[in-house]
Amino acid sequence: MISESLRRLRKEKRMSQEELAAQLQLMGVDINQRLISKIERNERFVKDYELACLCRVLDVTERELLADFYERLKD
Repeated sequence: MISESLRRLRKEKRMSQEELAAQLQLMGVDINQRLISKIERNERFVKDYELACLCRVLDVTERELLADFYERLKD
């Protein structure tokens, strides 16, 4: 649900997948670059606490990260 938004927002912040994973690890989230890649390819679900931490690291709201999901609901 967040794959495209995550990739876009991460790149807007000029963060690599490795940097994003490192920031999440500092918050206690057990995640690495490979798992970030899987999320961005929509091959792995995101847990609720991971979503909250992604929002904090990327400095966005949950609504912004879930923008693609909300757009699909309109169809």
